[in-house]
Amino acid sequence: MSRTPLFRSSRSKTITLIGAAALLGVVAVGGAALVGPAVASAAPAQAQVDAVTAYNQRSQVRAALDTAKTALADAAAVNADVKASGLDLGQAKKVVDATGLRSAHDVLSGAANDKAAPHTTLAVAVADYAEKVESQVTEVRTNLTTAVAQKQAADAAAAAAAAAAQAAAEAQATANTPDGARATAQQIMASQYGWGGDQFQCLNSLWNKESGWNYQAYNSSGATGIPQALPGDKMASIASDWETNATTQITWGLGYISSVYGTPCSAWGHSQATDWY
Repeated sequence: MSRTPLFRSSRSKTITLIGAAALLGVVAVGGAALVGPAVASAAPAQAQVDAVTAYNQRSQVRAALDTAKTALADAAAVNADVKASGLDLGQAKKVVDATGLRSAHDVLSGAANDKAAPHTTLAVAVADYAEKVESQVTEVRTNLTTAVAQKQAADAAAAAAAAAAQAAAEAQATANTPDGARATAQQIMASQYGWGGDQFQCLNSLWNKESGWNYQAYNSSGATGIPQALPGDKMASIASDWETNATTQITWGLGYISSVYGTPCSAWGHSQATDWY
């Protein structure tokens, strides 16, 4: 017995339906729709793009955190150095204020693991803030370096002045001894008056008699010091330290001898004849 088919279709119609399904990328199998190759490849490609974007965003956040951490460490170091130096930086910037950067760093650090919101905008702000803090660090470091150099120069100058003062005090102490006073007299005689050893022999005899080359010698008449100036304050015409400095006394005494007697030997001859000069 022959049966009449429910659907009549030609070969060409069957091919047409299959071709249409292929163009749509979908084939009906058992009532389920399968994604064709053209559509299926699009989803992994987009997922890969999203993953790269997320990775880049997280990298940006990590880089901003690292930059901020470095800036905070640099700020802490220069602030500690300024404090340790004890120097006054004057009107210059004295410390780096990194309070704001620390707060922003903490906020970004707490949000760094939030995959839904990578906070790249905050990361940019933190990086900019870190750059400003590093600029402050450079400024304060420069100011500190300048202050240290100035302090070192001042210390060196003070040390040099102290050494010079010490040397002068030692020279004066040496000159204030009888032998030191004689040596000083010989040097001044030669350099300022052109007097040689013969004139020094006369001077030595004269001032041995007058004071024994003692810068503290004092006579009841008021005659004072190595040359026995009368009164003693005449020697202030040379320097105000005439009471304590043998060189001042010798300088005055030689000048007095030159102006009154011409030479030490003439002054010594007068002293021998009259017992004074």
